[in-house]
Amino acid sequence: MTSWLDVINYVRLRYEVLEETGDWLRFRLELAGERTQQVSVHHLPDLDGQEWVEISSPVGRVDEVDLRRFLELAGAPELGGAAVVDGLALLKHTAPLEDLSIREEFERPLTLLVARADAIEHELTSGDDF
Repeated sequence: MTSWLDVINYVRLRYEVLEETGDWLRFRLELAGERTQQVSVHHLPDLDGQEWVEISSPVGRVDEVDLRRFLELAGAPELGGAAVVDGLALLKHTAPLEDLSIREEFERPLTLLVARADAIEHELTSGDDF
């Protein structure tokens, strides 16, 4: 069984942690072409009797992106969904922590989500702000 501490340690060992609280991490991944992408992982305790983790990555500020196009691009079926939080357009994915295989059910969705978020950010803003 994977714990929130396992997730924290996994991230700390592999990525540059930018900010951390007891139930939240923000970190940066290096991507091809000297691009980077920020990611947040939230611990969602006791949701429906289970603990969950939520992975999210910003693609742009809502006042700077075409939200309709963002939703179209975010609609691919592989993982996650789209949200607006604190003025940022985000891609998100949630998984139960209890059944989490760190490699298969955290790292794989993390890398897919980050690649998609970076591609959408590049398409919608032509920038690399996140």
